[in-house]
Amino acid sequence: MNVILGSGLLHASAGDADPIYRACVYQCEKTGCVGDKCSQHCNLTSGASSIDGPWYLQEPLYLRWKQWDCLSDCRYHCMLSREEERKKVGLKPVKYHGKWPFQRVNGIQVLHTIEDVDWTEKLDYSSAVALLGFSLILAVLRVFNVRDEAARVMVSAPIVAFVTTHILYLNCYQLDYGLNMKVCLAMGMLQLSLWAVWAGVTRHPSRWKLWVVVIGGGLASLLETYDFPPYMGFVDAHALWHATTIPLTYLWWSFVRDDSEFRTTTLVKKAK
Repeated sequence: MNVILGSGLLHASAGDADPIYRACVYQCEKTGCVGDKCSQHCNLTSGASSIDGPWYLQEPLYLRWKQWDCLSDCRYHCMLSREEERKKVGLKPVKYHGKWPFQRVNGIQVLHTIEDVDWTEKLDYSSAVALLGFSLILAVLRVFNVRDEAARVMVSAPIVAFVTTHILYLNCYQLDYGLNMKVCLAMGMLQLSLWAVWAGVTRHPSRWKLWVVVIGGGLASLLETYDFPPYMGFVDAHALWHATTIPLTYLWWSFVRDDSEFRTTTLVKKAK
């Protein structure tokens, strides 16, 4: 048991590194219960109904999209139990498996995201890194007006190699939340800096939109840097960051459309 509880502590969050929490999860996976909270996803040994019981005792098909299983249920209930204990002695909330403790509402533990299982969590981080890498390539090509095909390959290749290596590291070696946050922030701030400098020297007619996106994106990134626990168990800094990206994304798309029209008009004029 000591080997099981001790495994993974080196890179765990403060919450899931807690021996009391880990012992709770271990015991829950054996009994299916945390106090008076029992999970129908566990093969219970304490006389409760098994998940392999009659069809009318099992979870409806339309609810199975949540991808809950015995381990995720045990982690959730042990997390809430441990946080209640910490609150009683005046301790602040801590993260579990890289995330703050959220309340469930029909499978949703964060304002904007469904509760993660292993593959959805890896897909979430991998897609975010891939998007940032692609955006960084576009920023470099547009800001420096790189048109030569060979030059575009020389710019893109090292970024693609770096992003691919990082994604493989997260998926095949270790899902390091701290490292991933640093990589994402570095790529995000680099492209914001490029766009900020370009917006300051260009005479683009829609540059004000770019300025709003750059400044707004910089301020929004502070929500990711200066994280805080969820308010009332539902909304934290990351959820607010997601909310800010809605108007910023619309404004960014508006700038991309204007830029396409502007470049097309410029090229047509030169052709004449």
